[in-house]
Amino acid sequence: MAADKIPETVLPALIWPCRLTLLGLWAERLSRAFWPLWTVLLLAFAAAAFGVQDHGPLLWVQIGAGVMALAALVALVMGLRAFRRPTRAEALARLDATLPGRPIAALGDSQALGRDDPVSASVWRAHKARMAARAAQAKPVAPDLKLSSRDPYSLRYVALTAAVMAALFGSLWRVTSVAGLAPTPAEAMPGGPTWEGWARPPAYTGKPTLYLNDLAEGTVEVPLGTRIQIRVYGPEGSLTVEQTIAQVTPPPAADPPPPDATAAKPQGLAAMTDLTVSQSGRLSIDGKGGRAWDIVAIPDTAPLVEVSGQIGREADGRFRQGFKANDDYGVVAGQVTISLDLAAVDRRHGLTPDPEPVAPVVLDLPMPAKGKRDEFTETLIDDLSKHVLSNMPVSMVFAVTDAAGQVSQSPPYSVVLPGRRFFDPVAAAVIEMRRDLLWNRVNAARVDDLLRAVTNRPEGFLRSANAHLRLRVALRKLDATADSLTTEQRDALAEELWKIAFMFEEGDLNSAYDRLQRAQDRLEEAIRNGASPEEIEQLMKEMQQAMRDYTRELGEEAQRNPQDQPPAGEGQEITGDQLQQMLDEIERLMKEGKTAEAMALMEQLRQLMENLQVTQGQGGEGQGGPGQQAMRDLGNTLRDQQGLSDDAYRDMQKGRNGEQPGQDPGALADRQRELRDRLGELQDRKLPGDGSEKGEAGRESLKRAEDAMREAERALEEGDLSGALDRQAEALEAMRDGMKDLGDALAQDQRDGQEGGGQQEAGKADPNGRDPLGREPGDAARIGSDKNMVQNDPDKRAQELLDDIRRRSGEAERPAEELDYLKRLLEMF
Repeated sequence: MAADKIPETVLPALIWPCRLTLLGLWAERLSRAFWPLWTVLLLAFAAAAFGVQDHGPLLWVQIGAGVMALAALVALVMGLRAFRRPTRAEALARLDATLPGRPIAALGDSQALGRDDPVSASVWRAHKARMAARAAQAKPVAPDLKLSSRDPYSLRYVALTAAVMAALFGSLWRVTSVAGLAPTPAEAMPGGPTWEGWARPPAYTGKPTLYLNDLAEGTVEVPLGTRIQIRVYGPEGSLTVEQTIAQVTPPPAADPPPPDATAAKPQGLAAMTDLTVSQSGRLSIDGKGGRAWDIVAIPDTAPLVEVSGQIGREADGRFRQGFKANDDYGVVAGQVTISLDLAAVDRRHGLTPDPEPVAPVVLDLPMPAKGKRDEFTETLIDDLSKHVLSNMPVSMVFAVTDAAGQVSQSPPYSVVLPGRRFFDPVAAAVIEMRRDLLWNRVNAARVDDLLRAVTNRPEGFLRSANAHLRLRVALRKLDATADSLTTEQRDALAEELWKIAFMFEEGDLNSAYDRLQRAQDRLEEAIRNGASPEEIEQLMKEMQQAMRDYTRELGEEAQRNPQDQPPAGEGQEITGDQLQQMLDEIERLMKEGKTAEAMALMEQLRQLMENLQVTQGQGGEGQGGPGQQAMRDLGNTLRDQQGLSDDAYRDMQKGRNGEQPGQDPGALADRQRELRDRLGELQDRKLPGDGSEKGEAGRESLKRAEDAMREAERALEEGDLSGALDRQAEALEAMRDGMKDLGDALAQDQRDGQEGGGQQEAGKADPNGRDPLGREPGDAARIGSDKNMVQNDPDKRAQELLDDIRRRSGEAERPAEELDYLKRLLEMF
């Protein structure tokens, strides 16, 4: 488009838009024609800056350089052939294409028709004026620099990224060393740096690698063990390396250099020095362009570890011990070694003989899961309750290791290793005898005698008949092998005693009331024995759960047998909220250290719960239906089987002591046969849960009990009392399992019956609307009353208790603490 045809009034407005658009055309055509060239050049720069030319034989480096140069030449030739120089007319045409009606082209047009017609000429002038106004609004056109169609694999971006990374992390000095790859006269010095050096600290320090060419002369601090590598280029002897920072052992003079030493060294590389910093000193590169530094070696200090706080005991018997560790670069691992402190052991009773060799216990210390390990505090938690070191004086030595392999230990920490606490006296005795057996097997006879003495007349104080039977079986095995007890037999017996102790501790909790009593006993024992706050808290939770189970059982019993409940106002009534208030008060008193007051309130709570016991079957043997009658008959059979087993055990003990047995095995066999027949008759009757999973499981257990009774009967007929006791123990355990499953099935049958009866029938059966706790059942016998206890009608015993509290609270001579406690009791009740 000719510029002379554009009106002069429009040209000033198009000057800069045209220039900028023309510049964009240059950029667009240069990038399209020469992008392969600058891609090759950027890749070559990145390779040189990263020092690729310093690795490998010179021939391969020269070949690579030649290939790059050839690629650049080809790209240049192709670019020159593809490049077309943009013109001003092309810039105006691109501008014109962006404007509506192409006004710039219209301004260069001439009127073809009607030039002599004044009207037509006037229209043409108006048209050109309008086009001139549009052309004056032209804006520069941005170039199209997209090359994706020409570079589908984005090679230009790969090259650009490599060049940027080389500029950031490489060295520009290395680029100039490429000139040294070309053959030069011997007297000529290569261009660029004549030496290079790196200082690489050990990886575990996390310190970065230092490029020595970038460091000015002066003091440089590096970790001990830093590896320093220096490469000298040019003629040999032009530069030398002197150092006092590493101990270098020169090779023997008689040893010739390896035959491939010269071939392995790249051409132009005069010398290589590899040092490991072992001390502070001076490092210098002497010669033209050399440099020197004072190297300060920072030593790697050994890690430190120490015990933090006192050892503690978890409620489940685990111990916890805090510790602190630190290191300048971080701790990588740690262990604690726990060994017996024999000098601190109270050598009495079963600990009088020397112990058998006890290997120290080694536990791994917990490390932080995230973050730095240069300084941290952690807590070791583990369970050694079953170990012979449990509850014994021990010495704990903590050790930690850093990444350099340095190990440090803490001073021995003398402490009693916590273990699980057993609050039941029999359970505690079993655990103590287990410890004596693990201490030394010479205690086997003593353990046998003491455990038989503890359980001699068990009636009334053993809470688990099943545990008693298992203990008798274990003692028979111990008695048979006491003189030749192997390590495997001792360990197996210790494991059995551990399980038996747990059974004594938990008890045979067949009802919610039994569980509640057991929880109260354990809590009282824990308070008397000075248990830890964690153990007290755990036992409080157990008692609260047992209390909830018991009150729920009372509500269910009230709905099952409303005719057995006392009329409203005639029995002691207490709400669930009031029970919870008593429990909270007990917990508060224990936290405040007022154990005597807490024990007194515990006793009152026990008396209240005894007054609220569920009495089943008070209306005669026939009450409760055939299912409940069958369960009562099974209970009687179980008690009779227990009595028979006790008699057999006593006869066996008398026989061992040379005494006359109370009954001959034949009489015992007759009793066993009678019990087996009775159990068989019970199985023929209608039992609860017919067709249900629990019911079938209960029947299967009773069948196993009958089979065990038959084997016990056969053993008694043969005079084998020991074998008979083993089979009787199996029968008792099977009967208990069967009764439990059948009891669950019976409860489910009763719940199903109540649901089928509907709420209206339940309401008719219980017109008073209260359960034995004095609650309004509402839906599903939930607690529905929040009336104060004193508003109910207490029974005579509770009234006497309240009167006594009021009397004592009026005696001013009593201590202030006691008067305050009595006042709180009156406010509660």
